[in-house]
Amino acid sequence: MTPTCEVVADRPDGLDAVVRAVTSDPAALAAAGLDRGGARRQGFTGKAGQVLLRAGAGDSDGADTGPLEAVVGLGPPDEAGREAARRAAAAAVRALPGCRSVAFEVAGFGPMLAGGAAARAVVEGALLALDRLDDFRSAPEDPPAIERLVVLAGAAQPLAAATDAVRRGEVVAEAVRQARRLVNTPPSDATPRAIAEEAVATAEREGLEVRVLDEDDLRAERLGGLLAVARGSAEPPRLVRLAYRPDAPTATVALVGKGITFDSGGLSLKPPASMTTMKYDMSGAAAVLGALGACRRLGVGAEVVGFLALTENMPGGRAVKPGDVFTARNGTTVEVLNTDAEGRLVLADALSLAAEEAPDAIVDLATLTGAAVTALGKSVAGLLGNDERLLAAVGEAGRVAGEPSWTLPLPPFYRKLLDSNVADLANIGPAGQAGTVVAGLFLERFVGDRPWAHLDIAGPAYADDTSGYRNKGATGFGVATLLALLEAYQPIGGPASAPTASRAVPA
Repeated sequence: MTPTCEVVADRPDGLDAVVRAVTSDPAALAAAGLDRGGARRQGFTGKAGQVLLRAGAGDSDGADTGPLEAVVGLGPPDEAGREAARRAAAAAVRALPGCRSVAFEVAGFGPMLAGGAAARAVVEGALLALDRLDDFRSAPEDPPAIERLVVLAGAAQPLAAATDAVRRGEVVAEAVRQARRLVNTPPSDATPRAIAEEAVATAEREGLEVRVLDEDDLRAERLGGLLAVARGSAEPPRLVRLAYRPDAPTATVALVGKGITFDSGGLSLKPPASMTTMKYDMSGAAAVLGALGACRRLGVGAEVVGFLALTENMPGGRAVKPGDVFTARNGTTVEVLNTDAEGRLVLADALSLAAEEAPDAIVDLATLTGAAVTALGKSVAGLLGNDERLLAAVGEAGRVAGEPSWTLPLPPFYRKLLDSNVADLANIGPAGQAGTVVAGLFLERFVGDRPWAHLDIAGPAYADDTSGYRNKGATGFGVATLLALLEAYQPIGGPASAPTASRAVPA
C-alpha cells in the first residue's frame, strides 16, 4: 500500500514519529542540541544516512506520550541538496518500521534548497524507499507499516507551494514505481504484448494517444532491425508509439526506449550467469512509459512522443545469424556480427521513426553496453549525443533528479570501427575498443540532423543491493531524469550542433 501524503503548517495530533534533519556541521549539531550526551555516545555526527532515535516527551508519570523523534544526517553542508534530502528521508523511513504516521520537518532538509524543493525531495525519497514488489511471493512479506506521510511546511514556507511540490513528488515517485514494477516482473509475464497492454492502459488513464504496431505493421513500416532481433523468439514483437499533446505546446520532444523483455544473447549466447537479470533489458522502454504517464499531471509544456521497441532476443531456429544483413527503417543496411549487440538494432528503427517526426530533440535510454558498466560502474549512466545544448540539459536534469551521468565523446575517426565488408554498417566494432562510444556512433546514424542524446543505463538500471531510496532490483533509473528535463524544457530549435568532443581529431 502506498502511503498517503499531506502538507500542514503545524504538527498534527496522532503522529508516531517526527523526523528532523541536520548537517554534519558542528554548529548545526550544537544548535540542534546534538553535540553532547546521548548523541555523541551513540556515534551520531550528522553523517549522511545516520539516524538517531530519541523517545518522545513524557508525562508526569514518566510515560512516553509524544511521538518518537528521528534525527537523520545530511552530511556536509555543501552537499545538502536534493539528493541528500531524498537519501535522508529514505534512511529515516527505513529506521521506523513500526510507525504508521510519520511527519517530516522539511525546513531542516533543505538548507541549500529554495521553494518547495526540500518537500518534494523528502516525499520522493520516502515513497521510493517504501516501494515493495511482493506480487510473486507465495506468502507476501509484511508491507511497510508507514501509512501516512506528513510534511510539516512550517511558518516560513507558503502552504500552497509546499502542497504543489509534494504533489509533484508523488507523481514522480509513482512513475518510477511503475517502471520498477515492469522491470521486476518475470520475463515470461512481462512480454512485448504485456508491456504494450500496459502502455495502452496508461494511455487511457492519462489521456495519451497510443498506437501499437504488430508484426504485420512492423513489416509494412520496414522495421528491419526490430524484426531481425525478434526472429528467434516465439513471442511476437511490438512497437508502441505514445503521444502527450498539451494545449499550445512549446516544442516536441521524442523519447525512445529499448525494450528487450529478455535477452539471451541470441545465437551469440550469453553465459548462464549473465542471463539471470536479463529481464532488466527493457529498462529504457519502462522509463519512457513511466515518464509519458506522468506528463499530464506535471503540466509539461512540450509535446512528448514516445517509442517503445519491444521484443525478446532468443536463439530459436529462425534466429538472426552472425553474418546476416538486414535493412533498417531509414534504408541503412546492417551486417550482424554479434547477435548479443541487439539493442542498437531495435533502437535503429525506433530512432528513425522518431527523427521522421522532426522533433526539437530526441532522447533515448537503453541498457546498451557492458562497457558502460566497466567505465562508469553501477551508479552513473553514460551520456552521448550530437548536440552540446541537449547534452547539457540532460546532464543537468540528471543532477536535479539524483541520477548522475557522465558525457562521453563521439569522435568521428572511430566511425571506421563499424565498417562492414558487405553492408553499410556492422553492428559491433573490434572487441575491447570503446564499446560504449562505438555503440553511440552506431545510433547516431539513425537520428538525421535532429539534436539527440543517448543515455546508456546498463549500470544504474538494476541494483545488486538496497541503498538509499533504491531497493535491490530495478531502480527505475531515467524516469526522474526525463521528467526533470521535460518540466523545465527550453526549446533548442534547429538542427544538431555537434559537441566539441565529436569534432576532435587524432593527436
